[in-house]
Amino acid sequence: MRSTATISMLSAAMALGLFTHPAQAQNAALDARIAQLATQEEAKVIAWRRDIHEHPELGNQETRTAALVAAHLKKLGLEVQTGVGRTGVVGILRGGKSGPVVALRADMDGLPLTETSGLPFASKVKTTYLGQPVGVMHACGHDTHVAMLMGAAEVLSQVKADLPGTVKFIFQPAEEGSVPGVEGGAKLMVKEGVLDKPKVDAVFGLHIRADSEVGNLTYRPGGEMASSDRFTIKVHGKGAHGAAPWSSVDPVVTAAQIIMGLQTIVSREVKLIDDAAVVTVGTINGGVRYNIIPPDVEMSGTIRALNPEVQKQIWASIRRIATNIAESAGATADVSIEPYVPVTINSPALTAQMLPTLQAVAGTTSVHEIKAVTGAEDFSFYQEKVPGLFLFVGGMSKGQDPATAADHHTAGFRIDESGLTLGVKTLATLAADYLNSARTVQK
Repeated sequence: MRSTATISMLSAAMALGLFTHPAQAQNAALDARIAQLATQEEAKVIAWRRDIHEHPELGNQETRTAALVAAHLKKLGLEVQTGVGRTGVVGILRGGKSGPVVALRADMDGLPLTETSGLPFASKVKTTYLGQPVGVMHACGHDTHVAMLMGAAEVLSQVKADLPGTVKFIFQPAEEGSVPGVEGGAKLMVKEGVLDKPKVDAVFGLHIRADSEVGNLTYRPGGEMASSDRFTIKVHGKGAHGAAPWSSVDPVVTAAQIIMGLQTIVSREVKLIDDAAVVTVGTINGGVRYNIIPPDVEMSGTIRALNPEVQKQIWASIRRIATNIAESAGATADVSIEPYVPVTINSPALTAQMLPTLQAVAGTTSVHEIKAVTGAEDFSFYQEKVPGLFLFVGGMSKGQDPATAADHHTAGFRIDESGLTLGVKTLATLAADYLNSARTVQK
């Protein structure tokens, strides 16, 4: 039953002529009902979030989280698939009317990090990661993503009779990656057909943001988050005594020259007024003793780009610079580039279509277009197949200085839980409005 306030608001809107078609009034009523239900879910969503936060699991190991999600979706009467992409869970909600299919996605995995947040529900989980003992922590907010999508599933299940189409809930493992050599995440879920049967027409996802105030939604059409690739360069020279460097082909000096050469890619080759890019060398290893010139040096780093063409340009430049500098020194260089995730590209048409929904849910003054960021998201694998929109929901307390907010992927990471209800409303309303707008277009 709608509240008296909600009914009065809708009656006033119709009296003022804000709805020019009966379908508009019907859609507005559905959105108001979704907002009301989402507010009622707040305590549940926070409880789910705290439980998941206290029991984090690394990528492809999210068995407890997956079981919690599956049990919840089954309780709601959804069709549930488990073991998708190793530990992923998919729920299918069929509306009361025929129509398109929209997907909503949340990631479930934590990070190998020992928590120092001081929260009463802080993680105490320990594990071994790549041979090193370490804690496990939800240091990026994936616990909130799962809880918000569980809330959205409960809300939409209560209005399914009014939904003209199908909603697919994707709970994805391993967004942060897995151990080397083990496939996972969105790429594997897509490979296993998560966007098929039924075929998805559009996909939405969101990410909590620790430096944005609660109540805010931020987005960017087009390239929003960067691609992420790893490169490795192995420089092969000739070892010698450190006292006789003329007897060597020094791979240390050659590696240093290569590192300096790589700095010119972004500063001199990428048209930065169009797109940002990053080439960072993160490791360099070679030698065992101070007075021995080693025969080999290996370095590795990351490549970030906001345009697929720039991404390919950088790959070619790294190979050219490393190979030619090594050759000029009498050495050789083996260059390996491992693509990780593509650019997160929000469909401009879908973004424009759904912007009124974002503004209605959060308020026009609380929805902001942002500059692109060089962080990466494997949500991009879904966007390679179907139109998608990925946005950020505020998770920082009102009035807090963003400079004082603990960053994502740090041991003191914290989120203001009062922002979670907006995430539930946003996910559920995006799904409902997309289905209704797609139905209108089809007519």
